[in-house]
Amino acid sequence: MNNKKNSVYIATSIDGFIADKNGGIEWLDMVENPEQSDMGYFDFMNRIDALVMGRNTYEVVCGFGIEWPYEKPVFVLSNNMKKVREEHDGLVFIVSGKLEKVLKEIHALGHFRLYIDGGNTIQSFLKEDLIDELILTKIPVLLGQGVPLFQDNVQSLEFIMKSCSVHLEQLVQIHYERKKV
Repeated sequence: MNNKKNSVYIATSIDGFIADKNGGIEWLDMVENPEQSDMGYFDFMNRIDALVMGRNTYEVVCGFGIEWPYEKPVFVLSNNMKKVREEHDGLVFIVSGKLEKVLKEIHALGHFRLYIDGGNTIQSFLKEDLIDELILTKIPVLLGQGVPLFQDNVQSLEFIMKSCSVHLEQLVQIHYERKKV
């Protein structure tokens, strides 16, 4: 089926970190956004069927202290987690095993356009060459250390830049698609 697509939409520091050395993400809000621009996020969310995230990302989202922010099904990739929070029953589902098996299960449920989120999860998908699209927003800060988006275990993969835009006069968003041979 040709409409299968695994996409990443994530912000990083200039030096490629998605969280600081303590796991904090407060720096993501360092650029003022008085008009609450979504920088294309809602359009992106409208073209996906479901999210796949790791346990750590799930717990970070739960820690925001807000109502569950996703209307689409969320699949939490974890080999250790046994159940999701009670308030997320029917919204969040645990999946485990090899990514090929996990994707087959999710696709069998009718979800083909997936938002892949969370550092380890993105890295796992990249390691298996399962990312079709990267939308990266660079925040103008050098963290020096922290949680990197890309690890050494990611193979060389070629992408084509589809677009580049500037938001809030400081954030650079680059949209890449995987170059398939």
